[in-house]
Amino acid sequence: MKPMTRSLLGAGFGLSLAAAWATARAAEVFTLSSSSFEDNAPLARKYAGNDSSNPNCVGENISPPLEWKNPPAGTKSFALLLIDPEGRAGLGVVHWVAYGIPASVSELKEGEASRPSDKFVGGKGTRNHEVYSGPCTPPGNWHHYTFTLIATDLEPHALPPGLTREELLAALAGHAKEATGLIGRFRHP
Repeated sequence: MKPMTRSLLGAGFGLSLAAAWATARAAEVFTLSSSSFEDNAPLARKYAGNDSSNPNCVGENISPPLEWKNPPAGTKSFALLLIDPEGRAGLGVVHWVAYGIPASVSELKEGEASRPSDKFVGGKGTRNHEVYSGPCTPPGNWHHYTFTLIATDLEPHALPPGLTREELLAALAGHAKEATGLIGRFRHP
C-alpha cells in the first residue's frame, strides 16, 4: 500500500473513532427528567402545595416523580433543589432542599419526597419545610419551578440535616461535579 493511501486510511479511521466517541459521549449526558411532565411544561395541580391557611396552595402537595441518569464518574451523592425564581415578587422561594442522596439512587417516585425518607437528607426551604413543598402560586402569571440536581463527590451523610440552600451551596463548593435541571410551570386562575 502506498504511504498516501495509508495516510488517508489512518485519517479516516481517526475521524471514525472521533465521531463514535462524540456519539457515545452525547448518549451519556447527565439528565434529570420526570414521567409526569416534560421540561418547561405545566405541572399537574396535585403537585401544588396544600396549606389551608394559604389560598394560593390549591394542590395535594404530592412530589412529582423524578429520574436521572448518566451521572459523572466519581459521583458519591446528589443534592436536589427546587426554586421558584418569580416567587415573593422576584425574591424567589426555595421549595425544597435535599442532599445526601446516595449515588446508587436514580429516582424518587411520585409522593416519595413529600415525607421524610432514607433516600435523602432534608434541608430547609423558605418556609422551613424539610421535605418537598409544592407551588403556592398567586392567581394569574405562570411561575417556573426549577429542579436542579447536583452530582457531588461527598459521601451521602457528610452534611448535617437542616441546611438552607445557601448553606448547602457553600458546603458543596469544591465538591460539585456537574448539574442538570428540569423546569415545571404552574399557575392557577
